[in-house]
Amino acid sequence: MNLAIDAGGTNLRASVKNITYREKSNKIGLASFIEGILGKHKNIKTIGISYAGQVEDGVIIDSPNIKVDIKNIKEYFKAKYDISLFIENDLTCAVIAEASELKSKNICALYVGTGLGLGAIDHEKVIKGNNNLSCEIGHIPYKKAPFRCGCGRDNCIENFISGAGIIKWIDYYNLTCSPTLEALKNDENPDSKKILKEFEEALFFAAGTTITLFNPEILVLGGGIIEANPYLVGKIISNIDNFALKPILKNCKIIKSELQDASLIGASLLKDIK
Repeated sequence: MNLAIDAGGTNLRASVKNITYREKSNKIGLASFIEGILGKHKNIKTIGISYAGQVEDGVIIDSPNIKVDIKNIKEYFKAKYDISLFIENDLTCAVIAEASELKSKNICALYVGTGLGLGAIDHEKVIKGNNNLSCEIGHIPYKKAPFRCGCGRDNCIENFISGAGIIKWIDYYNLTCSPTLEALKNDENPDSKKILKEFEEALFFAAGTTITLFNPEILVLGGGIIEANPYLVGKIISNIDNFALKPILKNCKIIKSELQDASLIGASLLKDIK
């Protein structure tokens, strides 16, 4: 029996034998959450975890929004329960799921939600980097904002293209509208239009940078903001010529994700990834 977990910044979600479990990420430690499930399902042999944070070799390195009770989580469950545990960044899991769904060997998944994340697969190999920290596109230098990103810097692109960034900009301009693109579009305050324009330009830049760096067969766009605003996919396609190397664009397809739980699906596939 396999247990798949999506450890997100808001919720811990688990799936085992078509049964789901959910807890708030800041209320219970991940290991404790898992142990509660193991108490109900005695035949679990493998655990796959999609993690909204930085991990390396089964060890949790950094997690700003998830309560961490055991850092070396892979070793902990191996020693105490003799269970094989696999844990990867949530966007790594998402791109694994997208590659499986779309049957692609060269694919990038660019997800826009609370933050901005990227996962990449090149010739069927997940790109991880020296410390499993590659593809942190949300933290590439873009331009200065009047506030800081969660990482501590003020020039991350995530300040302009993320749900967290939108909230900060609305607060900065003292706006009263909801922190959604739809609300910004309908608000008459010119600062709302400024936030929306900056968001779209940053999105085009992120998509173009991704395509130029990784030369994917498919760029799949997902995350809560893309899901709520599917028109963004068409806007990227219309503007991408100005943001990516043209020869690379020739054989690159840009599409919206059709998966509902890509990170959770990817977590269930981790045991098969080398």
